[in-house]
Amino acid sequence: MMIREPVRAGMFYPASAEECRRTAGRLTSAAAAAGLTGRRLYGGIVPHAGWTFSGAVAGTVFATLAQSRRPDVMVLFGAVHYQRGHHAWVFGSGRWETPLGAVEVEARLSERICGHTNLVLDDPNAHEGEHSIEVQLPLLQVALPDCKVVPVLVPPGPAAVEVGQAVAGTIEAYGYDAVVVGSTDLTHYGPSYGMTSHGRGREGIAWAKEVNDRRMIDLILGLDAAGIVPEAGEHQNACGAGAVAATVAAAARLGAREGVLLQHTSSAEIMASAGVEDSVGYAGVVFADQPART
Repeated sequence: MMIREPVRAGMFYPASAEECRRTAGRLTSAAAAAGLTGRRLYGGIVPHAGWTFSGAVAGTVFATLAQSRRPDVMVLFGAVHYQRGHHAWVFGSGRWETPLGAVEVEARLSERICGHTNLVLDDPNAHEGEHSIEVQLPLLQVALPDCKVVPVLVPPGPAAVEVGQAVAGTIEAYGYDAVVVGSTDLTHYGPSYGMTSHGRGREGIAWAKEVNDRRMIDLILGLDAAGIVPEAGEHQNACGAGAVAATVAAAARLGAREGVLLQHTSSAEIMASAGVEDSVGYAGVVFADQPART
């Protein structure tokens, strides 16, 4: 059995079981968002920085999904920070360990996804150094404790949309009760990231959040899967553009008709320090069916 050990516990989130469960419980305690009660949700977008910065945003998404439905499996599309190539990589079977225990991989669905498209390869080793999926799992364990996962890393290439469509097609073909969640942070702005095009400090950070982040968020909310990778390539406003494009494409095929923004913030806002020059944007989105007519 393949076992993926945690590599960011104690850095991005607590390593002790007690502290991890307590913190994850607090982060996933959000109340239901207005206008979503009674609507079917198909998945969402979560950030993947350390919990101090983005955990509340990610936790709100998981809490909102849990309030809507209790799926059997969650396909987690992760950002690719290290590997490069045209294929997506699934961790096809086994389990992922966290401080809260093991999360089981839905091996049959993974196998069927790989059989549905040659764009997804079963390669557990591709997941070794990546954190974008790992940091979500304790939040998932608290919000949806019985949910299995299919972890898929999706590079930011033209095939990302097709990957998402293939995953959704497999879910539909075999009747899985599944949701899809993608992981990305937004604009990395400031001298530490080599991006100071709109000035240093408050002015540039405001542009990064209100203009540059917003360009990407609007594509997500509008379910414009095809526009996401080109947008990120031109404006550097999503480090997980492949994961986002796959998620949007999958959610739309499964029945989503709009994205709903739950929260949008940045590390600079969370740190709330006058001397901050660097900032990373974080957004939490869920994908929903049509609102009920009034």
